[in-house]
Amino acid sequence: MTKTADHIVKAFDEQLEELRRTIVRMGGMVEAELAGAVEALTRRDAEMAQRIIESDKEVDALEQKVDELVIRLLALRQPMAVDLREVLCALKISTDLERIGDYACNIAKRAMALSQMRPIRSMHSPKRMTRLVQSQIKKVVDAYVERDAEKALEVWRGDEEVDEMYTSLFRELLTYMMEDPRDITPGTHLLFVARNIERIGDHATNVAEYIYYLDSGEWITSGRPKADTSSFSVVEPEAGVVETLKSKRDDDSGTSDV
Repeated sequence: MTKTADHIVKAFDEQLEELRRTIVRMGGMVEAELAGAVEALTRRDAEMAQRIIESDKEVDALEQKVDELVIRLLALRQPMAVDLREVLCALKISTDLERIGDYACNIAKRAMALSQMRPIRSMHSPKRMTRLVQSQIKKVVDAYVERDAEKALEVWRGDEEVDEMYTSLFRELLTYMMEDPRDITPGTHLLFVARNIERIGDHATNVAEYIYYLDSGEWITSGRPKADTSSFSVVEPEAGVVETLKSKRDDDSGTSDV
């Protein structure tokens, strides 16, 4: 981190520190929001899901606070070199953290819907994927606090494992939906839940890239490792399954689920 002694104006250091604290608080909140949303899903607890949805306003407020702090720092302090990198990266990181909160909120909305439906065999499968993504969020926030480019790089590389878990869950859900048409509606909701978790992993990876740049002054130039092959999965569902899935997809168009 930048030392307080590096700046002549003490207020500059105080404002930078406030910016850092706000980012860390956002990271902790979205991690808890994701955990709560998936817990509400597995417990079939609509009230818990509703609390998660309402808590997203706090994350939005923190993002707005980051915006205001960044504008103030740029206008009044005109930061240079590593300080400028920190301020601009904080702006980008807060945007990704806010999007993680939005996806967690979407999961909570799916949890509310699923609490009214018959449970299916894969109801607990997203929890395993969530544990991995949660650890990625925690690790990337730690990397931000410690200014640890190597730890950020670990998160960046770990996105491939998240993609592999998503592809596996995608195929598992499609199999259950083909075996029992009653699973089509809850299965479709769970497909969107899995997709939201996978997208959260992508945003954590974005944050890792900003932290690597913040610490090293260089961008990760190699292609991001990806292992999501769900788009290439070939299935031959019974009559009506494809039409039902397409209808569900159309109904969800315009949302931020995918």
